[in-house]
Amino acid sequence: MMTERLSHAFWILAPGKGEIRARTLTAPTADTLAIKTLYSGISRGTEALIWRGEVPSNQYQRMRAPFQEGEFPGPIKYGYANVGQVEHGPSEWQGRVIFALYPHESYYHLPIANAFLLPAKLPPERAILAANTETALNACWDAALQPGEKVRVIGGGVVGCLIAAICQAIPGADVELIDINPAREAVANVLGVPFVMPNQATDEADVVIHSSASEQGLALALELAGDEARVIEVSWYGDRSVSLSLGEHFHSRRLTLRSSQVGGIPPSMQPRWNYRRRMQKALDLLATQPQWDELIDGESDFTALPETMGQLAHGQGLCQRIRYEES
Repeated sequence: MMTERLSHAFWILAPGKGEIRARTLTAPTADTLAIKTLYSGISRGTEALIWRGEVPSNQYQRMRAPFQEGEFPGPIKYGYANVGQVEHGPSEWQGRVIFALYPHESYYHLPIANAFLLPAKLPPERAILAANTETALNACWDAALQPGEKVRVIGGGVVGCLIAAICQAIPGADVELIDINPAREAVANVLGVPFVMPNQATDEADVVIHSSASEQGLALALELAGDEARVIEVSWYGDRSVSLSLGEHFHSRRLTLRSSQVGGIPPSMQPRWNYRRRMQKALDLLATQPQWDELIDGESDFTALPETMGQLAHGQGLCQRIRYEES
């Protein structure tokens, strides 16, 4: 019978400042699992914005993570990519490895309803990409992709790469992954996706999916879209304003520009899909794509997270895996 357990969590105290805090957990309730974290993941987009204090005040509630503690801009315990092993809970859960939309914490209690069992063929090390994969899947739904379409994905970050990889699997799809960083070509090659620099991208696209979180990238998206094409904005800019010319390609080509946000399932899918089914599908996709390991380009210890987060918030990498060694 479990009684008490010491846990350590990463907190952002204020923009640009973090620390590891300890707390004592009592025994879990009957409908709760006690989880020992194996890995967590940092997706540099959203978490970097939060670290830098760039969340607009009118978005504080919308940007809450499922198990967030504290309030923006800080102190706040934030995160949504946690892979852990069940140490206490109903017998059918004992020893199982799960994914949860939980912050960076070494040990925690989780309602059973919020635990996702990893598919048998999905390594825990790769499962930290589940939240990003869910975002990419939702973006593809929002884009209403069809076989044979010309699809341009702008932004070779984790989500952009995953979107391009999913699009590439659509029969007849003509896909280009576009990024200003030539180093992304090596990643695209592993994913099996054609890569081009912005000046090499071909236009007259049926769908353009933008995920670079840059004003220049969004302008390029409008340039590459053909008549009556769909432009899907996946990026989140935080408190930054974006200037966009709507008197050129956007107006004359009768383009549709719409946002994609993982917090909402597209209306066309809602009659059959809920958040749990969508996450489970993301995990199933990860289990069949070992090449997506290429998107995890760094690993560091949990105890170093306050220093690591400061470095990542201003870097150009992909997904950072955090490993936990606390007993």
